Amino acid sequence: MFAVVKIGGHQYKVKENDKIFVQKIEDEPGSKVKFETVLLLQDNEKTYVGNPYVPGAFVEATILDHVKWEKIIVFKKKRRKGYKVTKGHRQNYTQIEINKIYFES
Repeated sequence: MFAVVKIGGHQYKVKENDKIFVQKIEDEPGSKVKFETVLLLQDNEKTYVGNPYVPGAFVEATILDHVKWEKIIVFKKKRRKGYKVTKGHRQNYTQIEINKIYFES
């Protein structure tokens, strides 16, 4: 069984016991979160496609940790003007573990 879930504006294909990185969630590590925006759900023999979401389906996950991704360097330059700017950016992410995929038909 797997599901396609919309979390923080991105879509993720998840199964039970998967560990994924998502956009930062403002809850504490160890707490449980519930995602109700299930776009697609595939059971053993049936596939349910949402319009826009699958009714009665949700995904339960546990927050494992808050991390920062590796640094991205942003460099700007204008030729013949002596203008150069270098900046770095590290995006905040949350690592979650998918506990259970529920579907109530």
